[in-house]
Amino acid sequence: MREASRTTRKRMTDRLREEALSASALAREFELQTATALTHVEHIAQTLDGTDEELLVAPPACRDCGFDGFDDLINRPSRCPDCKSEAIEEPAFRVE
Repeated sequence: MREASRTTRKRMTDRLREEALSASALAREFELQTATALTHVEHIAQTLDGTDEELLVAPPACRDCGFDGFDDLINRPSRCPDCKSEAIEEPAFRVE
């Protein structure tokens, strides 16, 4: 199948099979807004439901203190609840 005829989600899913990427990295690569890339990732997770693959999420983590117990594993928090740092690593997604 030609690359141009495949949907963005299918191309994104194939890309996430290759390596773990954040929503902003996907947005840059596919020339989308970060929120749009995140919406695609959420739909990819639903599409994989009931298959032998799954969407794995490396949760966000504070680069300063290492805190990684955020409630929302998908969205990037604005600051760390422990040290109040804004140096938060984005969650990364991978299909396996």
